[in-house]
Amino acid sequence: MTEHIHFLNSERERAVSAWRDLQQTKLYDVLAALPLVSWYGASALRLVPALVERVGRADLRSIDSVFAISVLAQISAIALILLAIVFLLIRRPARSKAKGLLPRFAAFGGTYLGVAVVWLPAQPAGFALTLASLVMMLGGVSFAIYALAHLGRSFSLMAEARRLVTDGPYASIRHPLYLAEAISMVGLMLRYLSPLAVTIVALQLSFQFMRMKNEEAVLAGLFPEYEAYKARTARLVPGLY
Repeated sequence: MTEHIHFLNSERERAVSAWRDLQQTKLYDVLAALPLVSWYGASALRLVPALVERVGRADLRSIDSVFAISVLAQISAIALILLAIVFLLIRRPARSKAKGLLPRFAAFGGTYLGVAVVWLPAQPAGFALTLASLVMMLGGVSFAIYALAHLGRSFSLMAEARRLVTDGPYASIRHPLYLAEAISMVGLMLRYLSPLAVTIVALQLSFQFMRMKNEEAVLAGLFPEYEAYKARTARLVPGLY
């Protein structure tokens, strides 16, 4: 009986060890990202048919500025979603992550609500609103690309740590990618402007603030130099926050 219990305990320890080892692999990271990749992919594909139909029906000889800006804004939305998918698939496995359900819930809400507005019906918009949407989305996407060029394969969606990045925009801002995403999200919301769209984006941004705090705790626990880095940088906007 004692030998049997010892055998079961030994097998359990081996299973736990194997599970921990698997969690450090790229295979596990890709499998964990698949639901989100599917959600982002479905959201991007939802935008494509309407964009293709709209361009196909357009008379190229009489295209006005509102139409051109609107099409560019739609393309920017698709580019932002596809960019997130690419970096989800090429990122490094996490070295550390937040414990407990609350950080996961915040990451889930901040991530999945990020593109939820594209499932709402698009609203008619005038030149000023369409232009504001385009400027914010192009600005957000451009800044996101700049941040990702420095973040590289350390891209995370859950509160995880892969590598401490302190160059480029990270030299002065701890979460430039979240700032870029917030700008893009507000720009995207303008294309679907409604009380529900505003509510979704407000919730998404509140989850993002929770994620920032959770990520900072994880990074501080893994990198001893993080507290000094935190003391000399802003969370989002230098001089303000």
